[in-house]
Amino acid sequence: METIKLANGVEMPVLGYGVFMVTPQECERCVSDALSVGYRLIDTAQAYYNEEGVGAAMAKSGIARDEIFLTTKVWISNAGEQKAAQSIDESLRKLQTDYIDLLLIHQAYGDVFGTWRAMEQAYRAGKVRAIGVSNFQKARFFDFAHYVDIKPMVNQLQCNALIQQRGIEPLLHDFGTRMMAWGPLGGQGVEGVVKSELLAGMGEHYGKSAAQVALRWLTQRGIVAIPKSTHRERMEQNLDIFDFELTADEMHQIESLNQHDQGTINFADVQFVKHLIETYG
Repeated sequence: METIKLANGVEMPVLGYGVFMVTPQECERCVSDALSVGYRLIDTAQAYYNEEGVGAAMAKSGIARDEIFLTTKVWISNAGEQKAAQSIDESLRKLQTDYIDLLLIHQAYGDVFGTWRAMEQAYRAGKVRAIGVSNFQKARFFDFAHYVDIKPMVNQLQCNALIQQRGIEPLLHDFGTRMMAWGPLGGQGVEGVVKSELLAGMGEHYGKSAAQVALRWLTQRGIVAIPKSTHRERMEQNLDIFDFELTADEMHQIESLNQHDQGTINFADVQFVKHLIETYG
């Protein structure tokens, strides 16, 4: 498995398995399948309500804990220094582990600075190996990263061949922050990634599918991708992308597919933020 290096030197797999929208009932089975076919990065969140399934699958896998890179996220209902600290300990309990490899703030609202202080404390205490954010768009990311002591090591964003997030890349680079892609094959209002004739044509040349080309394109950009599937055979296909490499020309051709640089969800929309705060804050 190829890896990237975070700002603090931690090595992170460039491809993982995401469990967004995987039901608590299915999660243990799905993560067990993912681990058995070779995934070593698992991405979950407090708001997915399936951390316990992830923890159970890891415990039963027989795989050494230090071989698994585990990501979870603090939800807005747990924002603030005290509540976030308590939620981190609760996530550790549910995940059946002494540490989390990467902990993210899930949304850019609520008391994010208080949450970050709790995360910094967890990081210094060894409960967390790396910390970062999720869904922080450009202006919000700059405002946040400018003021915090430990800079975010990762920003998880909606990113795929149709949503390329080019605009935020220079800003992330300035803060030493790596990008992690949710929805790497579409979803959340994005159609066409796996149906792209361009990607399918490139895949035919390499004996790969359009989805495999899309994932390889992301990982060659140094972006961590976390595709989700509940089917073992699809998990295997998504993982099988490291025996070929796209040319510079092919990488450039895929750039022409970009449709929504910042994503299909406007995380700065007042109604969206109002819903988050009134529902979960």
